Amino acid sequence: MFLSHLRCTACGLQHDWTALQNLCTACHKPLYPVYDLAAVGRALTRESLRTREKSLWRYREVLPLPSEVEPITFGEGGTPLLHARRFGDAVGVADLWVKDEAQNPTQSFKARGMAVAVSMAKHLGATKLAAPSAGNAGGAMAAYAARAGLEAHVFMPRDTPRANIIECREVGAHVTLIDGLITDCGAEIAKRKAAEGWFDMSTLKEPYRVEGKKTLGYELAEQLDWQLPDVVLYPTGGGTGLVGMWKAFDEMETLGWIGPKRPRMFSIQATGCAPIVRAFHAGETAAEEFPNAHTVASGLRVPKAVGDFLMLDILRLSGGGALTVDDDEMIRITREVGAAEGLFVAPEGAACFAALRSLVADGKIKGDERVVIFNTGSGIKYLECYGE
Repeated sequence: MFLSHLRCTACGLQHDWTALQNLCTACHKPLYPVYDLAAVGRALTRESLRTREKSLWRYREVLPLPSEVEPITFGEGGTPLLHARRFGDAVGVADLWVKDEAQNPTQSFKARGMAVAVSMAKHLGATKLAAPSAGNAGGAMAAYAARAGLEAHVFMPRDTPRANIIECREVGAHVTLIDGLITDCGAEIAKRKAAEGWFDMSTLKEPYRVEGKKTLGYELAEQLDWQLPDVVLYPTGGGTGLVGMWKAFDEMETLGWIGPKRPRMFSIQATGCAPIVRAFHAGETAAEEFPNAHTVASGLRVPKAVGDFLMLDILRLSGGGALTVDDDEMIRITREVGAAEGLFVAPEGAACFAALRSLVADGKIKGDERVVIFNTGSGIKYLECYGE
């Protein structure tokens, strides 16, 4: 067991990991697990990974669940990194790769975070879990909660894609539809959780979803033979994957697995919901809530993210940036990617392909750079977005 404590990402206050925790008790910002990385380095090497299972649990020493505790798992992680030759050639980037998270259980990257978070919640004594979700997070939490024998309460905007709502219900979750956005769903949970006995599993409002998501960074490094790419394009709603990867990069450098080089990280958002893009270009350190948020890419429809300050720091430290893509372009380019690469990407992933074309045209990405796009889920969950 290498987990030491939880530390606030803003004020640095330490918290006890052995009790269920949400945000920092002092400043109400996200908590990060902290590990004894010197001890991890003695127990785990890059070479020892070669014989381990193909799942995110191969990185067990840098995950919070005690070694003697069985994880709640469907075999998440270990997704392929695919060379997108045809699309890359078309836009002038030959070294283009797609990390295809649609091949996770529940068909999205949300499986990573929920596998670790639900495992820890059960271990620490939670019996009822609640989360707001615009789609894939709800399905993932419902599935892992069912496997763990825990109650799941999912609050979703009424216009959430039907596949996500059905998925949650069919794996046993209690689904409440709200007239509003994911922020309204989160507010309803906050109002009721104490009386109902729910543990709040909202993005970055508990410490362990980010640990599952950080395995994206570990896998990316391992799949590229421990040389990080030049550029990462990441579709950004709550941003757990973005901040999780950055955490992973820092941990791997401390372990001596990678050097100090980091990818330029680009946050891709929808034109109709772009709080991080707006704050980045305004030079702000936090993002105001985005008014009248709307987009068919439901995973990007997060008008206010609790980890906004973390994302903005990463974008600037990495020399990256933030840009928007409109809904029509996302849907149009989905078919273009599908025809070129055989991947039916989610609109969120499609937004990154569209953004790549813009960044290349603007000279912000060079043709000889290695670029990785994260496709965070399957287009099959978004059938309402596409024509007959």
